[in-house]
Amino acid sequence: MSLPSNLAPSAASPDWMNKGDNAWQLTAATLVGIQSVPGLVILYGSIVKKKWAVNSAFMALYAFAAVLVCWVGWGYQLSFGNKKMFPFMGRPDVALDQKFLLEQAFAGMLPNATMVFFQFVFAAITLILIAGALLGRMNFVAWMLFVPLWLTFSYTIGAYSIWSPWGWLSTRGIIDYSGGYVIHLSSGVAGFTAAFWVGPRATKDRERFPPNNILLMLAGAGLLWMGWSGFNGGDPYVASTDASLAVLNTHVCAATSLLTWLMLDIIFFEKPSVIGATQGMITGLVCITPAAGVVQGWAAITMGLLSGSIPWYTMMVLHKKVWFLKQVDDTMAVFHTHAVAGSLGGILTGFFADPTLNRMFYNLPKESDAWKKYIGLAYGLHNGRTTAGFRQMGIQLLGIFFVVCLNLVTTSIICLLIRLIVPLRLSDEELENGDDAIHGEEAYALWGDGEKYENSKHNSVYGMEEINTTRAQV
Repeated sequence: MSLPSNLAPSAASPDWMNKGDNAWQLTAATLVGIQSVPGLVILYGSIVKKKWAVNSAFMALYAFAAVLVCWVGWGYQLSFGNKKMFPFMGRPDVALDQKFLLEQAFAGMLPNATMVFFQFVFAAITLILIAGALLGRMNFVAWMLFVPLWLTFSYTIGAYSIWSPWGWLSTRGIIDYSGGYVIHLSSGVAGFTAAFWVGPRATKDRERFPPNNILLMLAGAGLLWMGWSGFNGGDPYVASTDASLAVLNTHVCAATSLLTWLMLDIIFFEKPSVIGATQGMITGLVCITPAAGVVQGWAAITMGLLSGSIPWYTMMVLHKKVWFLKQVDDTMAVFHTHAVAGSLGGILTGFFADPTLNRMFYNLPKESDAWKKYIGLAYGLHNGRTTAGFRQMGIQLLGIFFVVCLNLVTTSIICLLIRLIVPLRLSDEELENGDDAIHGEEAYALWGDGEKYENSKHNSVYGMEEINTTRAQV
């Protein structure tokens, strides 16, 4: 019996494609894209001094566009292509061929076109997060060169190694549910490294760098938070129960981390800071990302408590005591909010990962021996599978070591190469005048660079002097 013509499968809806999964995947990708444009564009443009508003927002906007062109040109196939050039990288190729885009993706009941777009928004936000460490002094032309080079020679290697089914860390069983390693640890280390090579902001900007609009900053941060539903909810590539769990765990961890950071601010600085609370939100979102759909709710709360306190300590206390950390001008403190929180999340994933949830996420049959390698140390100790638990923790630590080394080396080489072509840092005149000198445009017709905030107790606590690290958002 044949189906009516209006119900029969067509080339636009082949038998292998699940319309619900595809719709959710496109929605999730759009949510992640909104995190960058307009989310981080607004956040960056409002959290800096008035004279840097246009330049900071524009760095994010440019990166989003440039990554997309590079991604469909060669980046996607380098990161996820099934033709391997090295054990850590695919073979470069264009991802715009109609036949390829309409075929089934390497995972999920989705077309390649959906997968290419979904993976693009993750690559784009990684570069935009790196920009957070460089705001207020990087030469815009140098940034234009940095984006395609870093995407090509750093991001694709991390993505292929950890996320591709053929990657060397992926085949060993590393758990990075949605980018704690590939995105956050990478951007934190790369941003800090690039900040070292670019050099610091102008002295007076390091001493006093108040946001030009805290309410707009909150709007950008809110888009970032809500967009994380797609960030973590889209990574099973299925509209599944595991995706639902990942979304709930994401927001539970973020809220717990925010409240933890807020309480520490009140206890030690006697000031309930909205900027500090936003930092806690970010570290919670970053920490849960590698674990979102493979840990239980109680573990998500525990991770929130730790992500709201450990990065708080490294940023508010340790940073001021470690000489080297003080020398690097990491404008938005991505080292603490992403490298520290991302590493913490990777380690806690190795401890709390539930083998049953892992089996759901990786779609492994219970009778298969393959799923046994995905087990957190806590469950290994409890179930008498201690060796498997320690093995998982070892792989998680190996992943951290690999990502750190990769980004230290590649980012340094890229910065040194760019320095041979154009200066990495803006001229003194451009540092003095900001947007008007660089772009011939200014964000606001009136209002100064935060003079009214200069003597407030809040700004003295949150680093208007020295490096301003404690006001970092992403």
